Amino acid sequence: MLSPRSAPPVRQAPSSSRVKLIRAGLALSVAAIVLLVLVALSWSPLISFDRSISTTWHRWAVDAPGLVRFNRILSDWVWDPWTMRALIAVAFCWLWWRRERLLAVWIAVTSATGTFLQQGVKAAVGRERPQWPDPVDSAHYAAFPSGHALTATVTCGLLLWLLVRHGAGTRVWRWSLVAAVVSVIGVGLTRLFLGVHWPSDVLEGWLMGMAWVAFSITAYDRFMRSRQGSDAP
Repeated sequence: MLSPRSAPPVRQAPSSSRVKLIRAGLALSVAAIVLLVLVALSWSPLISFDRSISTTWHRWAVDAPGLVRFNRILSDWVWDPWTMRALIAVAFCWLWWRRERLLAVWIAVTSATGTFLQQGVKAAVGRERPQWPDPVDSAHYAAFPSGHALTATVTCGLLLWLLVRHGAGTRVWRWSLVAAVVSVIGVGLTRLFLGVHWPSDVLEGWLMGMAWVAFSITAYDRFMRSRQGSDAP
């Protein structure tokens, strides 16, 4: 096991990757803002689409109580926001042990501010959750955006970034990427199947989460480069 003092140097992203990340963050932000405006204005085609998909999925859920229980385990335990935050806490402790304390604080703050961001949007939009005569699950607070989807996206994005920075092997990276994609997509689908979110809620959670991670990574990289420049003789 490597001691904190003997840990290998982290990898720095090339400038071309940084530019792509900034562009991706901007594109995702624009998409998230457009979707937010459409939901806030109750745009009829979007509302109709949401209701159509949600009604179909709820009908499936009512007819499959065993699958509902399985989805509740995934949603309430495996991919629950508190499970995601626990993973960030583990990463924080590991980085702190490695003496990468600025990075440890950075990912913790990114995770926390992501939560505050989605709660702020929930309060501002105030969208009601789907209402069913025969609900299979329940949830609190406003619907838009999905906190489960956003938290999973932010957590998985940050953890993948840490793997890249610390030179994870090809096999570790591939399996981690698969786990991250399955988790992010999976948690969104569980929220739809359980009938506690509209499709656009989940989509907004994904968009906001990816944009937040992109901007956080970019800001950290720029901050570190500015520090290295100011420290140069």
